[in-house]
Amino acid sequence: MNKKMELEVVNLHCAGIDVGSRSHFVAIGQDMSDVREFGVYADDLTAICEWLKAEGITSVAMESTGNYWQNLYVELNKYGFELVLANGKFTKNAKGKKTDVKDSRWIQKLHALGLLTSSFLPDNTTEQLRTYCRQRINWLQMAAEASSKMQKYLKLLNFRLDVVVKDVCGLTGLAIIEDICKGNLDPQELAKHRHYNCRKSEEEIAKALKGNNRKDYLFGLKQEFESYQFFQKKIADCDKQIEYFMKTQINADPVKKNSKPKLKHISE
Repeated sequence: MNKKMELEVVNLHCAGIDVGSRSHFVAIGQDMSDVREFGVYADDLTAICEWLKAEGITSVAMESTGNYWQNLYVELNKYGFELVLANGKFTKNAKGKKTDVKDSRWIQKLHALGLLTSSFLPDNTTEQLRTYCRQRINWLQMAAEASSKMQKYLKLLNFRLDVVVKDVCGLTGLAIIEDICKGNLDPQELAKHRHYNCRKSEEEIAKALKGNNRKDYLFGLKQEFESYQFFQKKIADCDKQIEYFMKTQINADPVKKNSKPKLKHISE
């Protein structure tokens, strides 16, 4: 005789939320009357929390969908709910047609049975630092793209800086590019920007800077150089903000401020 196996309910007073870009579906049980749809504005997020509190909910599970969950997570945390931010691959409902109502009830059921684990979330300080660092990475990537395009235009102009300097965006390369963008196309004058560390002589650099001087390529080079300068300024701004943030955090923590690093003696 077949026996029906039932799972034990672990979280009695729990809710499941299907997070969306324009609305959130909140389920506090498995009946249709237990599901409500809310908007995504600040007042809507507050309304979700107040409704859950009124229904005696203590624990809430939701999917980590894009970045739509973040503001709702902060609001729920403010109200003191126990939160589980689950990866979407663990909340997939394979049966039946997918709907927001079904998804919210499925998340609620999984959470009630204790089948969901929360994703790792950094603390507030780490999250802020990560935001600054990610923004810096974005500018670095755009600066690298602008650098690549500058090199493309230089080759089209037959200015072979890549042959005579190790780094086109080094001291010698940038000085020459800046002068070219200002309208100086004299190879001998451009070669005078040679940094003393450069292995190639002024004569050889001048030979590499005899180009075709096409105006369209010069225009493109100037555009990319200005973009590169802009991105470098933004990177410097990020560096200052990160440095300020780190100093602020260290000064706010007397333990870190007064602690001295332990030196390890390594035998040769």
